Amino acid sequence: RHDAAARRFATTVDGMDAFVDYEQRGDEMVITHTRVPEAIGGRGIAGALVQAAFAHARSTGWRVRPVCSYAAAWAERHPDVADLLG
Repeated sequence: RHDAAARRFATTVDGMDAFVDYEQRGDEMVITHTRVPEAIGGRGIAGALVQAAFAHARSTGWRVRPVCSYAAAWAERHPDVADLLG
């Protein structure tokens, strides 16, 4: 789910919250933090959240600057989003 007011993409799995936080700077989404509790890690949750953030950016015409190390590594593994990188 996208919480635009909180600038966060989030999900709840097994009662635990995982999220990607971002800042909006003009037409740029700056991904600042990815958090998945260890107990629910290893299920692709972080990747799905980052993918949702990039999909939202594409649909709104935003560029993306992943300053979070996880989001930056994810973007490197997904060349189909290279056109969004700012």
